[in-house]
Amino acid sequence: MVLHRVHLNPRSRDARRDLADPYQMHATLCRALFPQETPCLPGALLWRLEPETDSQDRPRVLIQSRAAPDWSHLHESGWLAEAEPGIDLVQKLALGSLAAGETFRFRLRANPCKTVQGKRTGLVHPDAQRDWLARKGEQHGFALPASDRPDYFDFVESPKGRAYPDVRVSQDQMLTGRRRDGVTIRVFSVLFDGRLRVSDPGKFRATLESGIGHGKVMGLGLLSIAPLRT
Repeated sequence: MVLHRVHLNPRSRDARRDLADPYQMHATLCRALFPQETPCLPGALLWRLEPETDSQDRPRVLIQSRAAPDWSHLHESGWLAEAEPGIDLVQKLALGSLAAGETFRFRLRANPCKTVQGKRTGLVHPDAQRDWLARKGEQHGFALPASDRPDYFDFVESPKGRAYPDVRVSQDQMLTGRRRDGVTIRVFSVLFDGRLRVSDPGKFRATLESGIGHGKVMGLGLLSIAPLRT
């Protein structure tokens, strides 16, 4: 698993198109990661548009895949402003020796939902969204520990979202994309930031590779982690 961070050129017409349409963003990333004659299979990459821009106000995208990207044509077209060196996550995070009880900071943009009469419906209340993530954790080898630091997050409602002892829930929005055949895709999304504790190392490693939930083509599901500072 290699993680790439790229910075888009906001002056590029194609970049602005992809920023407005996550389905088109996915298609552009596929063209960078796979030769034209090679299909971009489901699950071949995970990506996320970050909520923050860089110091030059350029949008940032995280991409995780096993395939090595070729950014050359995106540089030439003006779409890409900068691509940082890839990070080997297995080595960087010592995933080969991952143990139960280890804690990490995490970020996840996902589609918290429930199925009603065969149709997926987004969960719009922050409490339901946080509970959805806790259930996903039970399935995917991690838990949301209660904080032992009262100041870890602000316990208030704010424009940045609702804060819990273990996770902040923010940026709930409906993502809209358009396929080549003209079909419109709409997926409800939420941004989770917080900390987690590994409960099942095998399941957790698999989750890091495959992502969480629906809507991965729309930039959802990438679980990114970093060690907690002591």
